Amino acid sequence: MTEIPRLPEEVRAGLPVEVQAYIAGLEALVGELQVQVGTLQGQVSELEVRVRQTSRNSSRPPSSDPPSAPSRPRRAASSRKRGGQRGHPRHERKLLPVSEVDEVVEHRPLACPHCHKELVEDLPDATEPKRQQVWEVPEVKPHVTEHRYHRVSCPGCGTVVEAGRPAGVPEGAFGARLVALVGLLHGRYRLSVREIVALLLDVFGLPISPGSVIDLCQLLSRALATAHADGQEAVAAASSSNVDETGWKQAGQRRWLWVAVTGACTIFMITTQRNGQALKALLGNMFRGIVTSDRFRTYLTLPIERRQVCWAHLKRNWQAFSERDGAVGKWGQQAIESIERLFDFWHRFRAGAWTRRELQAHLRPVQVELRRLLEQGHTLPLTKAQTFSREVWDLWPALWTFLYVEGIEPTNNAAERALRPAVLWRKGCFGTQSDAGDMFAARILSVVATCRQQEHHLLTFLTNAVRAYQAGQPTPTLCPTP
Repeated sequence: MTEIPRLPEEVRAGLPVEVQAYIAGLEALVGELQVQVGTLQGQVSELEVRVRQTSRNSSRPPSSDPPSAPSRPRRAASSRKRGGQRGHPRHERKLLPVSEVDEVVEHRPLACPHCHKELVEDLPDATEPKRQQVWEVPEVKPHVTEHRYHRVSCPGCGTVVEAGRPAGVPEGAFGARLVALVGLLHGRYRLSVREIVALLLDVFGLPISPGSVIDLCQLLSRALATAHADGQEAVAAASSSNVDETGWKQAGQRRWLWVAVTGACTIFMITTQRNGQALKALLGNMFRGIVTSDRFRTYLTLPIERRQVCWAHLKRNWQAFSERDGAVGKWGQQAIESIERLFDFWHRFRAGAWTRRELQAHLRPVQVELRRLLEQGHTLPLTKAQTFSREVWDLWPALWTFLYVEGIEPTNNAAERALRPAVLWRKGCFGTQSDAGDMFAARILSVVATCRQQEHHLLTFLTNAVRAYQAGQPTPTLCPTP
């Protein structure tokens, strides 16, 4: 607001008392209005910052970005045309060995196109025949087995005796592979219950009710209980883990989906809280490794020497500051430039261009610059920047664990990538409806991610787990024994 000059005292003294009182009231009102305007301007500035928030400058997921959000920077356009370039090696489907082909059909020429002479079938091949393999999906029909349990009268006492169900025969109407397929469609490919009902009928001609789909998912969940427990033990024994969490819903109530990613396996867990107790339940009481995570306050329960703070999150935080005006924007831009150098050096190290000692030497100037920027952040004219600088300053040792410990990455991308399929599932199905549904989600997500890590065939693993469970035998383990 424009500053209103104050009346000189000699002029004010010459005015009637009533006028002096009126002017004093107006001056007090103007002062209050100036305070209110300043407060409202601050609120408008914060709202403008929120409106500009995207996945590039905050922790919001990419799926929440509006169409107006700025796209990620792209590389400069190439002068080459799209598609394969002249002279590039061809990429063709590899031919299967003849022993793996289901059917071989011989085609022989009938006549010469030059002299039109008919060609007899027993002519020898002039060269190796040209081979073309056509892949086709066979028509699928359910294999239905009827088990008949005969009843006979005992010749000794007359008691009617019925044959017992063999160990390999399931209790209900569906076999182990079908149970595994239903769980795969729901937990891996994120199909809804009714879509699974429609797919099984359209593709396999198999009628099934929505209630049966839910029951089969619960059966698969029980079959995966041991595998999930094995994975939790493997996480507790791991030397490091990438950890992250996201919101979940159970029947409309708030829940939290946690993930822990190690070199051997990935484990999910759904909890009612987002606190240290939930983190301890995920990692196990015996976990003594290093945790890579964001700066959420729950991770403050871990010793700082056993932490690696995600630099991708820090870059997004500083990106938001760099988009402000004035000293804060300049401060944020300087930090972004330093972080980009950090990632450039790290990628060179990963590519084998530098040793770890060389990486540490090249990053020392970056550390000095970032330390200076954090000190400067304590004095910036923005409370949020001051708070951010103090929090990162207190976490300083946890920013550089990746420099000294083998196997530690500077970002938490492993956990964020693991959560991505779960987030898409949550958006499509709106969470789960019961504790049993939470358990199925955690177990199937864990098995899917871990089988991908270990290059196991997922459907085969699920089928073997169901068969073993139905037969009362030990189910296959999810993580290899060290």
